[in-house]
Amino acid sequence: MASSKYLVIVESPAKAKTLKKYLGDDFQIKATLGHVVDLPTKELGVDVEKDFKPSYVTLRGRQEVLKEITEAAAKSEKIYLAPDPDREGEAIAWHVAQAILSKKKKKRDSLYRATFHEITQNAVRWAIDHPSSLDEKKFNAQQARRILDRLVGYQISPVLWEKVKRGLSAGRVQSVAVRLVVEREREIRSFVPQEYWSLDALLEGDRPPPFKARLQKKGEEKLELKNQAETEAITEKVRGAKFQVVEIESKERRRSPAPPFITSTLQQEAARKLHFTAKRTMMLAQQLYEGVELGSEGSVGLITYMRTDSTHLANEAVASVRSYIVGRFGKEFVPESPNIYKNRKQAQEAHEAVRPTSVEYEPDKVKPYLEKDLYRLYELIWNRFIACQMAAALYDVTTVDIQAGEYRFRATGSILKFAGFIQLYVEGEDEKAAEEESEEGTLPPLKKGQILKLQELKPEQHFTKPPPRFRESSLVKELEEKGIGRPSTYASILSTIQQKGYVHKEKGVFSPSDLGELVTDLLIKSFPRIMDVEFTAGMENQLDQVEEGEMNWLELLRDFWKPFEKQVKTAKVKMRDVRRQSIPTDIVCDRCKSPMVIRWGRHGEFLSCSTYPECKNIKEFAKDENGKITVKEAPTTTEVCAKCGKPMAIRRGRYGQFLACTGYPDCKNTRAIHDEGEQKVMEGAPPCPQCGGKMLVKRARAGQRFIACDNYPKCKEAQPFPIGVNCPDCDSPLVEKSAKGRRVFYGCSRYPDCQYATWEKPSVSTEEPKDPSQVS
Repeated sequence: MASSKYLVIVESPAKAKTLKKYLGDDFQIKATLGHVVDLPTKELGVDVEKDFKPSYVTLRGRQEVLKEITEAAAKSEKIYLAPDPDREGEAIAWHVAQAILSKKKKKRDSLYRATFHEITQNAVRWAIDHPSSLDEKKFNAQQARRILDRLVGYQISPVLWEKVKRGLSAGRVQSVAVRLVVEREREIRSFVPQEYWSLDALLEGDRPPPFKARLQKKGEEKLELKNQAETEAITEKVRGAKFQVVEIESKERRRSPAPPFITSTLQQEAARKLHFTAKRTMMLAQQLYEGVELGSEGSVGLITYMRTDSTHLANEAVASVRSYIVGRFGKEFVPESPNIYKNRKQAQEAHEAVRPTSVEYEPDKVKPYLEKDLYRLYELIWNRFIACQMAAALYDVTTVDIQAGEYRFRATGSILKFAGFIQLYVEGEDEKAAEEESEEGTLPPLKKGQILKLQELKPEQHFTKPPPRFRESSLVKELEEKGIGRPSTYASILSTIQQKGYVHKEKGVFSPSDLGELVTDLLIKSFPRIMDVEFTAGMENQLDQVEEGEMNWLELLRDFWKPFEKQVKTAKVKMRDVRRQSIPTDIVCDRCKSPMVIRWGRHGEFLSCSTYPECKNIKEFAKDENGKITVKEAPTTTEVCAKCGKPMAIRRGRYGQFLACTGYPDCKNTRAIHDEGEQKVMEGAPPCPQCGGKMLVKRARAGQRFIACDNYPKCKEAQPFPIGVNCPDCDSPLVEKSAKGRRVFYGCSRYPDCQYATWEKPSVSTEEPKDPSQVS
């Protein structure tokens, strides 16, 4: 086969397939399969003494890929480096270029950088016809971030291994994200609800409907009702009063559409409306960007590049969507001039917002070719884009003040006069504010001086509420607002902090684990700069300055390293040694009467006899809001010990919970806890495929359930146990597994084709599915 004149290099085969459709036979397209080189995994890989010189190594499985690329490059007249137009894409392009140049068969002037923000024929051809050179400043910004993260992770993590337990990790961004969750949880714990009351009057005019007015003032003084007695006293005063309309104000209120999606708002809205994790949202968006098969049309890129912080829209896109809106909704739904949205300070104007590549690909048109979740995300992006260029919604809002003696009530009503963009799309919300308890209703025709009929007075008690725990959407929003990390990193941050066991997610909300709180406290004390939110945000701004050429990347690393190196040396000596040091308590061991101390173990803190190993008595404990410690006795069961007749209690060991005799240490009888139905026939399971026997539910030593033939040991057929929940990544059944025979986790039955896994047991929820985390 004759070699092609030109070589185009991208990251993924899907992207390569779509590009091949737009470039002729003169172009050969190769995919790197992501990064081709990185810092080594088993060593620091950064020579601090040689001005932070990195030692890059070719990633496992990429040697053959690089060989194919360099051989193809040697035969091509021009090489177009076309990875994604962000820092990571620039790093891939840079490293591939170095590999090609190292063969000394090509000169730098044969290498070109091609960037496009959408994979369409016009965008791809324009990028090839107007190539640029490699952006060293952008590469240095990525390199500086990678080295910073390596220095923090590889310097602090070993300290945690020594002081707490092996396997822990710290990260420049992830540890600060955990701190946000920890501090929110402590804010909730310390919150003291405050009582307050409201007083509503249900009133009736000359015509229906009846409406509600809320007490606002006494004279000119704003009222805050603090208790029942005060509220009831006012209720009695106004019960016999004349309710008269004293003021009516009507005005038009405009509600403007939300801006088109950027990465962070896409993740937030997909979490609110579709219950997707940030990781799943980005995985699906990547597929939509790189191209999906649309029947006879072949592979088509349906959205623009999904890693962006800019709300900018191309003029051509705006013109086409305005024409589309006129055709579908009518002229009145298009504003006189296009809606323009202000970017954040650091946003890159050259990038575009996340939008459909063409209004021709309506969601219903492409639905037959998209799997369910891919379609739902595309429809969300489509609707947001169309709505962002539609006219504002218009409301007639009426506010009525009503006097009852010396007290003033207020009623508010609104009527939608023109739907505008909300005919298509309304942005979701994270939490309903307490103030929204009194919703605007519809008011009857009223006039000033009109006397109203009192139907009912409704005093109601309320309590202030603590701040809500973070959800996926609100944590992403908090990270963005505080400048921690960048939108392209949020998905990996949220996955990592769950994977490492620092936070849990139950029913869609995050809470810190005991381990997360412990590590956060240790890091704040030993590394206050690293854990400071403002410092972390400042580092992100400095990396932006490196990309803009306003700061030298080596200077950034030098300024960071000096104080950090000193903190690491101090932490090695002064950080609390949780593994070896115990905290004394006033609790006395019920076996040997020695004092008990708090130690740290696999499952968190526990009470242990101070004479260990002579006395091995351990207990769980609880700590109240004042820090007082009380023993949590092991819950007893209705079962009795088969050896001595004493009650069996639930205890926890290295493999999880088990039943143990309360007569310990005189009686050391233990046995596994069986779930309901265990060792019984698996409901709905087909017969054993090997011998036709019945399939039973059993439990392995590590604690995970599995299905096995009842003819064991003659038949050793065994299968993983499905938990009744499907994988959020590929919709296959999730099954119970164990990590190295020690701890139960839940993973996709299609592993290794699908690598979804999570420590937390997923459940069917109407709120939000569990977040996938990679288990190592």
